[in-house]
Amino acid sequence: MIRVLLVDDQPLIRSGFRALLEAEDDIEVVAEAANGSECLTLAREHLPDIALIDIQMPVVDGIEATRRIAADPILARVHVVILTNYGLDEYVFNALRAGAAGFLVKDIQPEDFLHSVRVAARGDALLAPSITRRLINRYVNQPLHIAAGTGLDELTSREREAVALVAQGLSNDQIANRMVISPLTAKTHINRAMTKLHARDRAQLVVLAYESGLAVAGNS
Repeated sequence: MIRVLLVDDQPLIRSGFRALLEAEDDIEVVAEAANGSECLTLAREHLPDIALIDIQMPVVDGIEATRRIAADPILARVHVVILTNYGLDEYVFNALRAGAAGFLVKDIQPEDFLHSVRVAARGDALLAPSITRRLINRYVNQPLHIAAGTGLDELTSREREAVALVAQGLSNDQIANRMVISPLTAKTHINRAMTKLHARDRAQLVVLAYESGLAVAGNS
């Protein structure tokens, strides 16, 4: 079962998402929260697989709640998916920098929403190609440098290649085909790179790849 924590200050929104999720045999809503503070308490209590968190909430907003979850070792296995009515670039960037595994706009189709929850539960990044392009074009055309000691210099050439392909939005199978290796080997390269770069998930790996210059917008 995929265990989900719903976090939104609007009860009607939570009820709609709960009904949609609990109609599925493999998904269970373990708790609901109305703000980021409640979210943190319930996340530690239930240790969900996924925390679906609204951005704009009272007390503690979604970005700060995400940041605190990402910083808590107890919640290391909780994947945060940000929910919002607004697909603004600032929200996308701040959510990913805070440690979110994905970003969804609330007008998403039900079948796409359910698919996204399952994708996030597997530990994969949740960014639509259109959002990825906007993120890259707006924020990372001028690469920054990762601070010393983050592990970039520890990556092997194959790990660097795999990370650059992750940044292009390729799946493990596509990366394997491009690198002429097995999907398992591709996954191993990616997981090792995540460990060395201290990336919580693939979404953060994408951000790190562009900020460090390992991947460059427009290159393929």
